[in-house]
Amino acid sequence: MIQNLFSDFLRGYEVFIGFYALSYILFYFGLSVLSFIAIKIYSNRKYNIKDDILIKSNHVVGVSVVAPAFNEGANIVFNVQSLLSLNYPKFEVVIINDGSTDDTLEKLIEEFELVKVDFFYESKIHTQPVKGHYKSTNPVYSKLLVVDKVNGKSKADASNAGINSAQYPLFLCTDVDCILRKDTIVKLAKPFMENKRRVIATGAAIRASNSCEVREGFLDKIHYPKNWLARFQELEYIRAFLLGRMAWSKINSLLLVSGGLGLFDKDIAIKAGGYWHKSLGEDMELITRMRKHMYSIKEDFIIQYIPESLCFTEVPATIKVLVRQRSRWGRGLIQTLYLHRDVFFNKKYGRTGFLIFPHFLLFEFLVPILEAIGFITLLVSFIIFNTDYEHLLLLSIFVYFFYLTVTLFSILWDEILYNHYANVREVAILIAMAFIEPFVYHPINIFATLKGYYHFFRAKEQKWGDMERQGFVKVEKVAKAA
Repeated sequence: MIQNLFSDFLRGYEVFIGFYALSYILFYFGLSVLSFIAIKIYSNRKYNIKDDILIKSNHVVGVSVVAPAFNEGANIVFNVQSLLSLNYPKFEVVIINDGSTDDTLEKLIEEFELVKVDFFYESKIHTQPVKGHYKSTNPVYSKLLVVDKVNGKSKADASNAGINSAQYPLFLCTDVDCILRKDTIVKLAKPFMENKRRVIATGAAIRASNSCEVREGFLDKIHYPKNWLARFQELEYIRAFLLGRMAWSKINSLLLVSGGLGLFDKDIAIKAGGYWHKSLGEDMELITRMRKHMYSIKEDFIIQYIPESLCFTEVPATIKVLVRQRSRWGRGLIQTLYLHRDVFFNKKYGRTGFLIFPHFLLFEFLVPILEAIGFITLLVSFIIFNTDYEHLLLLSIFVYFFYLTVTLFSILWDEILYNHYANVREVAILIAMAFIEPFVYHPINIFATLKGYYHFFRAKEQKWGDMERQGFVKVEKVAKAA
């Protein structure tokens, strides 16, 4: 009796998974095509207005680089010097000392000759109290503004204080430990100046900085990660940024602009309420509210993605830290979908309600759950009931080869366009990682995401969790012989 019931369940599950997998494959095939088109259009258009023309122009839009810092005394000087060296005619760097308990503020004051100044601070977004603003007495550092505030226990609270203090209409949100390309602002700001429709945010690809060499805050040499876990994440980032987000950008349906690198319309961000300090996925949650605001005022808008690697950041190098990070991402996804559940199939919110949110529910939130159920079902059928699971196995093989095709295409496209890696050997290693990713790295992600789901529903208070970093490979400055 039990075996018959299980067999009926298994057949029904096979049919469901078959339709689900087919829908998944067709959807991502469509995304791949859209991404290819979007990248081709970008590659053809990027030469229309030369970056050096914008750099020399006196009429570019101003940008405030907002970077929170908490206990960054070891590297804060080099990191700020790096941000001040960005190549753009009209920008400022706003560093938020978020109640650091080390010597972060003292080092900033000493190195950049800072003094406390009278500053008109309007708290358009509520934050923990701001204790003061600091500017340099040295004209060389006139672009630097340091905000000292009470610790808000979140990057969101610190970022909001930076937004309140920013003088320019656009703000670039990043982390002080991120290494940005010198032309980052130019690349991200260009869509704001080229489009007739209102651009409310732009983003770009992020790459792993693990094993890269850094000299005094600047990226000296780019190396393919040596750590096996970081290598899988490099592969994941290539696929997600180059294909996924470019496709969503093509149909103006981006819901994610990375918290490590994103340029935003300050006015819209403030009207949307800024970053929510309790959010576990603040980048997705802010974009959701900004989209909702634009729908509410009935103004046409776009969010655009740049298919170039403009930011290098350290990714988790241990399973413990990776699980902690991906668990938070899982909690952040549920939190955002639940908090903004009124968006689902609401005609007021257009494609956000009928395409983007349903996608994140069906193909982001549900996938780990269905994969776990499928694995348990196969295990039980094999051990206890000795059921013929040939169809499920064939379907799994088909999905695997589809994944492999998409991933290899991403690697090929990335190598043709940007040629990031030093030699063929590094590309060959990346391709080899693609073949084993579903069996080695993917299960860790599934476990971490399900753990995040569990803790979201069980925990009384949602916390970020610490993200320990190992740091860059630092190259000492060598003095030249006289």
